Amino acid sequence: MFSFLKNVSREMKKVSWPKGKELTAYTITVITTVAFVAVFFAIVDFGISQALNAFFE
Repeated sequence: MFSFLKNVSREMKKVSWPKGKELTAYTITVITTVAFVAVFFAIVDFGISQALNAFFE
């Protein structure tokens, strides 16, 4: 277990972490994408619900 954690620590030192501006840009991109997908599926869900309600009434 100690060897594994030592290797993890060694690999984490090799990681290229994003700078502040990059992190902000990535965060905005992720939030925008999630919001877009949420709105898209809400519209699709609403449309399917309306179609099913019209069909079964």
